[in-house]
Amino acid sequence: MIRTILHFPDPELKKKSTPVTVINDATRALVQDMAETMYAAPGVGLAAPQIGVHQRVIVIDVSPKDEEPDLIVAINPVIVHADGESYEEEGCLSVPKYAANVRRHARVVVKALDLDGNEVTYKADELLAIAFQHEIDHLDGILFVDHLSPLKREIFRKRYRRSREEEE
Repeated sequence: MIRTILHFPDPELKKKSTPVTVINDATRALVQDMAETMYAAPGVGLAAPQIGVHQRVIVIDVSPKDEEPDLIVAINPVIVHADGESYEEEGCLSVPKYAANVRRHARVVVKALDLDGNEVTYKADELLAIAFQHEIDHLDGILFVDHLSPLKREIFRKRYRRSREEEE
């Protein structure tokens, strides 16, 4: 089922998510809904808080659109190592029609659980590393615009407010 994606400045996006303690049919249904929602948007990642569920669950698929989907499901993901520097343009399904350059780590190692409860480790670089950092931030109530300088963040807020008012 495709769920509604919450948009900035919804206060639900600022809440921290709780760890998943049991992986059950409800967890699997949540992941299925998240994947359908992400693909329909379309996006390369989605965190459960973006659909109003405050559990530490993310889905990511950075495969090219003309290739078979390669869905990553990460439950309770934790970045255990990060290095290098990246400064790439990011967007967000919760902040539509806005993108900005964000400073992130170039490479990350992420440990998480899969849908069977097995621990998995992802060594990621490039877009996948950025996606992991971006989605894990959502689990902690952080949006990519929170990484902008105070001046750029204020410019964003004014432009974003104005663009939303024009749409209404």
